[in-house]
Amino acid sequence: MTISAIHVVGGGLAGSEAAWQIARAGIPVVIHEMRPVRTTEAHVTGNLAELVCSNSFRSDEADTNAVGLLHEELRRSGSLIMMAADRHRVPAGAALAVDRNLFSATIQETLTADPLVTVARNEVAGLPPSDWDSVIVATGPLTSPALAEAVRGVTGENSLAFFDAIAPIIHAESVDTNLAWFESRWGKGDGTDYLNCPMTQPQYNAFVEALRTAETTEFKEWERDTPYFEGCLPVEVMATRGPETLRYGPMKPIGLTDPKTGRRPWAVVQLRRENALGTLYNLVGFQTKMKYAEQVRVLRMIPGLENANFARLGGIHRNTFLNSPKLLDPLLRLKAMPRLRFAGQITGVEGYVESTAMGLLAGRFAAAERLGRDPAAPPPTTSMGALLRHITGGATAATFQPMNANFGLFPPPVALAKGEDRKRSLSTRARADFTEWLGGRPSVAAE
Repeated sequence: MTISAIHVVGGGLAGSEAAWQIARAGIPVVIHEMRPVRTTEAHVTGNLAELVCSNSFRSDEADTNAVGLLHEELRRSGSLIMMAADRHRVPAGAALAVDRNLFSATIQETLTADPLVTVARNEVAGLPPSDWDSVIVATGPLTSPALAEAVRGVTGENSLAFFDAIAPIIHAESVDTNLAWFESRWGKGDGTDYLNCPMTQPQYNAFVEALRTAETTEFKEWERDTPYFEGCLPVEVMATRGPETLRYGPMKPIGLTDPKTGRRPWAVVQLRRENALGTLYNLVGFQTKMKYAEQVRVLRMIPGLENANFARLGGIHRNTFLNSPKLLDPLLRLKAMPRLRFAGQITGVEGYVESTAMGLLAGRFAAAERLGRDPAAPPPTTSMGALLRHITGGATAATFQPMNANFGLFPPPVALAKGEDRKRSLSTRARADFTEWLGGRPSVAAE
């Protein structure tokens, strides 16, 4: 019996993962990716799964961090994205960071080599054709205007939108290591994961003032009322929220000791390795919408970066997402048109692994339906299940905003505990429940 193909619109993290899961179920799948035929404001290549913001997948600690637990669940589910991330990881302390070029190249090569996967380089301008009876829309934060308008027409909803800012990347050789030093907070990692640029109180105050008064890019008329996502604020926006905001945010000095003084600095700018060779570093938490000339001027005020050579300056791009609690059912189908599923950031999750997780689930759900089986969602006691439940009904539709994986989304444990004990309890329960959801298998590796 011939099995009809499932169509995936968008070849980012979620779309690539969805396609991989479908193919692993023995079902043909077509990935429709408009790049490089039609480019976006943020992408620079035509590769599948290109990372356009940070190269970090954030914490990899599964016992006490919901994101790290999500990493583990993805690995156990045979995630292609996590396989590539693990293969091309670069030092980042307790975090999982990757060499972005090698990472996306592996995704591209793996999917294009799979006999069940077809990559069509074309834009789906509007609603997918009616004869595509199973479609996953995973177009991410840069959904083409034609498709976005078509979805709005079906749902009667105005999509919400916010801006994601991109952090600058610096050539490592241009950092003055007479001022900056290698150290991870609290001694985690191998000691060379982060470069730290210290600031005295006067230096910090002058830097904050420079951020507050820097020239920034102008928004288009239709963009001006779009709110930022609180978890990815531009650094200059944070600077306007009070003189101590940055010192308690990305420039916090806790857990670090300047070896030249033997003391904790007043503030610290951390640089994290961007690639496996260690030739590039990005400024952690320094997403920005400053104009390019202003970025160079202001960021060179940072001790150790006076002669910084920028491989990429920061930028900004628009992110569009659905009011998923109102529009999607528990299996990520559009209530108004169930042949369409949504996955990735367009569903209102925030972060690489969160987007990947929704792609994995959408792919598995679609594959199960194609094979005549009832799709089963992971329990809400798991990191993946908690996030899915949140976006498909756990959140309040009237105030819905993008969400990262976090333990606040989990049902509370039976035995009340606090702090690290509570997190470990939630992780232990999640592992057991996730094993049961996988069919009793303790682990499933990507091929």
